[in-house]
Amino acid sequence: MSTPDRRTLIADTAIATVAAAGLRGLTHRAIDTAAGLPAGSTSYYFRTRTALIGACYQRIEELDLDDMEPRRPGSRAEAAAWLGIMLHRWLTTGRERQLARYELSLEAARTPELESALHRAGLAARARAEAVLAALGADRPREAAELLVAWTDGVLFDRLAGAMARTRPAPDPEELTAVAHRMLDAALTAG
Repeated sequence: MSTPDRRTLIADTAIATVAAAGLRGLTHRAIDTAAGLPAGSTSYYFRTRTALIGACYQRIEELDLDDMEPRRPGSRAEAAAWLGIMLHRWLTTGRERQLARYELSLEAARTPELESALHRAGLAARARAEAVLAALGADRPREAAELLVAWTDGVLFDRLAGAMARTRPAPDPEELTAVAHRMLDAALTAG
């Protein structure tokens, strides 16, 4: 296994571990075991826990941005469908990644060494949203993107970890597309 592949395996395993056990479960030894790697492998690639958390941020950013790759939607309806699909993916098959992102975000809020990775990921997400909103004719796409990203995060957090998260039915793609349409309408009006 080449170095980039092993780094990716470690980061993916660390993300899954954080999603399942929180940051208290994130140890070099736990990642070696869960990834099926020889003892010391995680420590070889990521000497410190902070470096391992940084690898998680980088991998989450990479995966999220791949999901967010704008298709340059030609209409609000296309953009809402794209956003609804993305929300559905993040609430189902990407659930663990989003849970880990929230855990890691709280850690970054308390750890100055990690703050820049969180900030970089946030700027990248906003830039993607801004490009979509500009293509849809937003007067102030940067401001509209700020709102859209905040609302998207709010929907995700509410459905993944909010007080009613466990009592709600499984996410419905059509419902999420309708929510996305309302969010886009509001963002384009406000921004």
